[in-house]
Amino acid sequence: MNKGRILELVDIFSELKPKQLELIYQLCKEMIFEKGEIIVQEQSPNTEIYIIMEGEVEVVVGPQGKSRRIAILQKGQTFGEIALVDQGLRSASVRCISETCRVFLIDRGDFIRLLKNNLDMGFSVMYNLAADLCLRIRQTTYLVRDSLLYVPPKEP
Repeated sequence: MNKGRILELVDIFSELKPKQLELIYQLCKEMIFEKGEIIVQEQSPNTEIYIIMEGEVEVVVGPQGKSRRIAILQKGQTFGEIALVDQGLRSASVRCISETCRVFLIDRGDFIRLLKNNLDMGFSVMYNLAADLCLRIRQTTYLVRDSLLYVPPKEP
């Protein structure tokens, strides 16, 4: 059986062929986190993408004790994917909120090399990534708009 098939449930890998999924799988490093563990720290260097294979994580922004949850992510979803586009600092922290979380980590450099060497696959992944990031921006905009943080513009 093709081990890469486990990646079929990942949004940004939709429509990839089994051989392409196998190439990505070969880059994956499996990690397990316990409830409450920080997987990614806000303002830390940004060099990996993570794929949730089991469990749930929360995405939070702001200093500890005053942080605000902006999303809950589950099996098949990714985080840290901005690293594929921008190598700036992490824009949020991610914490395991289920008993355990099993994630695959992919190094940015390895992944970019793979996508450059397989242009059809690279186009599909980047297109899906752009669509996923657009959806998240919209969801975050609605979250902010519906919160106390939103101050409507003054009318002239």
